[in-house]
Amino acid sequence: MKYFLLTALTLAIAGCNQSQKSEGGDDGSGKKLVVGATMLSMQNEFIVNVSDEMNAKAKELGIELITVDAERSALKQVEQVESFIAQGVDAIIMNPCEVEASSPAVKLAMDANIPIINVNSETSAKPTAFVGSDDTESARIAMEYLAEKLGGKGNVLIMHGFMGQAAQIKRDNGAKEILKANPGMQLLAEQTGEWDRAKAMSLMENWIQSYGAKINAVFAHNDEMGMGAVKALEAAGLKDRVIVVSVDAIPDALQSVKKGTLNATIFQNAQEQGGKAIETAVKAAKKEKFEKQVLIPFQLVTKENVGEYLK
Repeated sequence: MKYFLLTALTLAIAGCNQSQKSEGGDDGSGKKLVVGATMLSMQNEFIVNVSDEMNAKAKELGIELITVDAERSALKQVEQVESFIAQGVDAIIMNPCEVEASSPAVKLAMDANIPIINVNSETSAKPTAFVGSDDTESARIAMEYLAEKLGGKGNVLIMHGFMGQAAQIKRDNGAKEILKANPGMQLLAEQTGEWDRAKAMSLMENWIQSYGAKINAVFAHNDEMGMGAVKALEAAGLKDRVIVVSVDAIPDALQSVKKGTLNATIFQNAQEQGGKAIETAVKAAKKEKFEKQVLIPFQLVTKENVGEYLK
């Protein structure tokens, strides 16, 4: 009886493996392509959306995608890339935790002659290719929206993302650029909320205690923090007096814009970023022609056009 069960199990596994191989892509010599992906944090909804699209595109193209969570640790991310190299993957996709601290991972992959594609965020070390958006542009769009709504005059708070990450640095640069162009707008305070809704809510509560009615507007580097700011302002009865804009256009934020609680968000296209990252990694692995930099534009989302972005 045991023999028959073992035989049946062996045949089932063999059938499963055969099925996986039959739908897989290859490098032209019959070997199925394997891509390793290390993501900043799978606790972040936008990053999960990018990862989901990478999985969908990998399935469509018939490649094997191994995804790991760096849990916001650049050190862990470097170790994960070392592991991918040891496994002999054909290409690596990295969603960097930090500009400088994640850079050694790029050098390790390049030295091993494995193409490495940075997605969504950047490193100081130059990878094989970058797929993402210009984060400076997202901050310009957000702050120009605030400048228009405030008539060029008012007190603004800025919630930063995880300090040292490329998106945080570039969104800060874009925001300061628009503040400089609008001298009537004053920066009341700025601090990191680490991309986190609960931390942003706590930060906003502290700012409400410190500045109260002086607050006219908030620019949060992402929607998670924007939603935290909205919740604190609503609890304090101040939301109707304070304009809040954030970045990413995650589903929660789009619903909030529809209701009029979050004033605006900046759409960042997770689907395009994830899909293009896989396509670029496959082309690089196959030594086909590919774009070294793929930039996907941001778009302002308000109550007037939010219907176009709701699924």
